[in-house]
Amino acid sequence: MTVSTDSTEIVRQLAELRLEHRDLDAAIDRLALDPQADELTVKRLKKRKLWLKDCIARLESALIPDEPA
Repeated sequence: MTVSTDSTEIVRQLAELRLEHRDLDAAIDRLALDPQADELTVKRLKKRKLWLKDCIARLESALIPDEPA
């Protein structure tokens, strides 16, 4: 794989992760409005959202080229 292909793949993964992160955010907001919502489900969704945020941050840092010191 070339560098450009790696970058293209990272950008594609970032788009997928950001979309899932937004979807989870919307789902958590909807559940927060529902008094019947299962607390455990909300906690699991929040944990998944944080994990996605970490993955996004790692991939974004992988796109930043290394500069010589």
